[in-house]
Amino acid sequence: MRNPAWYMLACTLALPCAHAEARVVGAGEVNGTWIADSGEIKVWALGRQRLKVEYSGTYESGGIANTGEARGIAYIAEDTAIFEPPGTRDCRITMRFARTRLDVTQAGECGFGLNVTAEGTYRKKSRSKPRFTD
Repeated sequence: MRNPAWYMLACTLALPCAHAEARVVGAGEVNGTWIADSGEIKVWALGRQRLKVEYSGTYESGGIANTGEARGIAYIAEDTAIFEPPGTRDCRITMRFARTRLDVTQAGECGFGLNVTAEGTYRKKSRSKPRFTD
């Protein structure tokens, strides 16, 4: 698994971080199930700046649905987690926890179905420990 050490190193060396107004978030803010119109992200803090993450998304058009899934470990620094699903090539899902929402961006090839993306704004559906598929 790739570790986004570049992000943590940049922030610890007092270089400009991705989000100047970043704040440290706790497990209570990140844990749970987050939903958007086209997907769901389950998150559970494991300690040592690691999060268990599971993404499931769909894209529907003309009666046809495409799907995509990813699961693995994300690394969090302050309010931003980087998730690089195992088995993907150059896929990076960035999750920024902003109090009442989760802002997600996606870069690279993640191997999801046509037009399926994790990108978007999610709201918390549940604070309970999610049921992961593994």
